[in-house]
Amino acid sequence: MAKSRLIGDYPVIGIRPTIDGRRGKIKVRESLEDQTMNMALSAKKLIEDNVFYSNGEHVKVIIADTTIGRVAEAAACQDKFRKAGVDITLTVTPCWCYGAETMDMDPMTIKAVWGFNGTERPGAVYLASVLATHSQKGLPAFGIYGHEVQDADDTSIPTDVKEKILRFARAAVAVATMRGKSYLQIGSVTMGIGGSIISPEFFEEYLGMRVESVDEVEIIRRMTEGIYDKKEYNKALAWIKEKCRPDFDKNPVELQKTSKEKEKDWEFTAKMACIIKDLFNGNNKLPKGREEEMVGHNAIVGGFQGQRQWTDFYPNCDFSESILNSSFDWNGAREPYILGTENDTLNATSMLFMKLLTGRAQMFADVRTYWSSESVKRVTGYSLTGKAKEADGIIHLINSGACCVDACGEVKDEKGNPVMKRWWEVSDKDIDTMMSATTWPYADLGYFRGGGYSSRFVTRAEMPATMIRLNLIKGLGPVLQIVEGWTVKLPDEVTDKLWKRTDYTWPCTWFTPRITGKGPFKSAYDVMNNWGANHGAISYGHIGADLITMASMLRIPVCMHNIDEDKIYRPSAWNAFGMDKEGQDYRACQAYGPMYKNIK
Repeated sequence: MAKSRLIGDYPVIGIRPTIDGRRGKIKVRESLEDQTMNMALSAKKLIEDNVFYSNGEHVKVIIADTTIGRVAEAAACQDKFRKAGVDITLTVTPCWCYGAETMDMDPMTIKAVWGFNGTERPGAVYLASVLATHSQKGLPAFGIYGHEVQDADDTSIPTDVKEKILRFARAAVAVATMRGKSYLQIGSVTMGIGGSIISPEFFEEYLGMRVESVDEVEIIRRMTEGIYDKKEYNKALAWIKEKCRPDFDKNPVELQKTSKEKEKDWEFTAKMACIIKDLFNGNNKLPKGREEEMVGHNAIVGGFQGQRQWTDFYPNCDFSESILNSSFDWNGAREPYILGTENDTLNATSMLFMKLLTGRAQMFADVRTYWSSESVKRVTGYSLTGKAKEADGIIHLINSGACCVDACGEVKDEKGNPVMKRWWEVSDKDIDTMMSATTWPYADLGYFRGGGYSSRFVTRAEMPATMIRLNLIKGLGPVLQIVEGWTVKLPDEVTDKLWKRTDYTWPCTWFTPRITGKGPFKSAYDVMNNWGANHGAISYGHIGADLITMASMLRIPVCMHNIDEDKIYRPSAWNAFGMDKEGQDYRACQAYGPMYKNIK
């Protein structure tokens, strides 16, 4: 797959096969060696086959050199894992082991323990014992215990165990990938939006990241002084001219720019996209003598302020945001960047969480308008059907042309279903399909006095989707909202009537949540009314359970979700904080605190 754009290796998962350390004439340990190591090998294969880094590579998994029966072997395992860059450990065993001697004591690793459900040896007893010891020592670990009893010689992994191992692995790899990387804000606060008021403490203490800041004038300096890759720029501009279909100009005729002026704006826009990529991750092809600019900021996520100082004078960043957030550009399919509109640091980070979990491009949108069934009927004469009818309405997801074009919903999977593919599965044909479904109207000069181009498409597909939002709450810290639902396909004439009541030059997606009849999930209105900010991050697929697991690793409580309780998977210590799942989460996150906070 593609070489990582980031400095630093991807996290490695280390498997720790623990065993009953008793030897002697009966040879207890010796009788368990094969079964124990086979568990480790099975888990290794399962993870390697199904979990991926963000660049599309299969996750690297290593196993301790020997089974671990006593503390010396635990220490040897830890030494090997430290040298190999292991950030995540999975302990596996079919039998009783000496808990405090064999457990993973590294406070910085993300931990899980799988105890085999068999009757010959008490793997479940070790699991319960070592999880209790993890809790006692303040080292939370995820427990994995199959529902059905297995025979001792059964090397298969039950479905429920597979689900937990893979959920743990996906979430842990996403969490560990963020460590040591940067959030790059280009500009600062946008129009007083709270999410664009960056909190270095959040990034440093909860995510293990650093914050980098660059003034927007750096883009102008690089354009003016020619500090960009000319070959890359020419390739980008040629691709734009070939692939980016122009659309209407909604502005009054007397304010519209000439064709020559609009062509200049495209040249400016292409340079801007190239320079933002260089700011994120550097570029060793910049002109000689520009070694300082070549190195970049090692950014895994970032945001662009834009409004209003930039967009009142220069072409907006909509094209750059849209194409960088997409799964491709002029070089073909590639890992999506995460570039938050209006430098909404919390929405961009929400997008990052889901990209790392899925390998897919992510949507950035205003959670703009709730349309009830009655309002839709009154305005258009159309009666909502299906899931939208069940939720009594739809939510309009729309923003200033900066959404990834993957969200058009025109790409199909092998069964003909609309999909937003993992980026490494995107073909040249898929790219052409997405670009054919997208147009680029000239910007609304009421919003953007400096002009520019917005992406424009309609999501004409029903796709499973998950919308989330991180919010920072004074006195509490970060919290996460999660809503699983679907994009909604409306008749074009209905979409047209509703869309024209807002900005018609921006991409348009209709969303409806899965309702539960309780709390904020009684209807689509209740979801909208309980949403914590003006923006949302939206991913293809129902990934709420993975996000809950990931949030627990980061010690971020989930304040709103519609995930079935039997899918909620958190460290076993959470069970000690009460019987209600939501209360457990808040209390446990408060007790343990952020992993990277030095002063507590």
